[in-house]
Amino acid sequence: MKLIRSLFTILFYMNTSLLHITNGDTTTNLLKKLEFTGEIITWREMLCEGKTTTDVGSEKFWKNRFEFLKTSYKITKKTFIDYTLKEYRNLCNQKQQKEIVLWFEHDLFSQINMIAVLNWLKKHRKGRKISLINCGKIAGSNKLFSFSELTPKQLKEHYDQKVTLTLDDIEYADYMWQLYCSESPLRLETVYKFNPSSPFIYLSDAIKEHLKRFPSLKNGLNLVENTIIKTASVQSFTNKNNLVEQLILEQQTLGFGDTQYQHKIATLKNLFSSFNPVKLSKTGVKVLKNQTNYYANLRSDFSYLGGSKKYSFLYQNDVEKLLQITA
Repeated sequence: MKLIRSLFTILFYMNTSLLHITNGDTTTNLLKKLEFTGEIITWREMLCEGKTTTDVGSEKFWKNRFEFLKTSYKITKKTFIDYTLKEYRNLCNQKQQKEIVLWFEHDLFSQINMIAVLNWLKKHRKGRKISLINCGKIAGSNKLFSFSELTPKQLKEHYDQKVTLTLDDIEYADYMWQLYCSESPLRLETVYKFNPSSPFIYLSDAIKEHLKRFPSLKNGLNLVENTIIKTASVQSFTNKNNLVEQLILEQQTLGFGDTQYQHKIATLKNLFSSFNPVKLSKTGVKVLKNQTNYYANLRSDFSYLGGSKKYSFLYQNDVEKLLQITA
């Protein structure tokens, strides 16, 4: 009987000594299909959108997130609880694992979620071994890959090459999260470039893309919004869904899906005269050509990027710097 109990304990430990935290359900399903050992938790949030606070997992944090998702994406309380909070509570209950493996991709969506998760782990899982699997570049290709685009062999190779994060690495990720959640992005703008030895090899490019999401000084639209109207102007689309499909296909650095692009197109609806087929309005053409500034039409005190009000800063394209708007 003692031998059976000992064997059971060993098997239990082998199956629970690892905790995987993934960037989404697609990656989670891949790991399950390939029968990776350990528990798997899916981080179901998109913290690159809407207001964020530094205290990941707190009541205040989740309240802010729900308010944003309800207002911007019409997410119901039940959906938020079932989809996001229940999985977060599952994460909270995973306390016995000695190693935590993070599966995050190169894009902005994934990288912001990653530093938020590391903020939480720093506070709630001190002393654990934390490993990171970076997904993006593949030898011999200029394309940036997602986990779902890798072969089983490549996925295994990525796992074998995982990087163990030091305390300094975790402190750095936490610091970047603090800056991302601050009321001003100006400090983040000066800091993100200066850590060449960081294992977070895609974080600086993601932060660079983040800063471009503040409205342009030239026409009041940010990088994403300008990309939408530019794509609509240079290609023919029979409907809005076709436009969204092309935007997802072309972008490699944002990680946005159809839900995000549909929402952003809706905010720009007055720049289109038709969506069947897709056609810019006269105002849309003028904005695209920087002949008119659309800032005043989009400005909102309730629109946030991290902890910063989106329309309190302007992105200067020529010098790639932010300018704070003072009252």
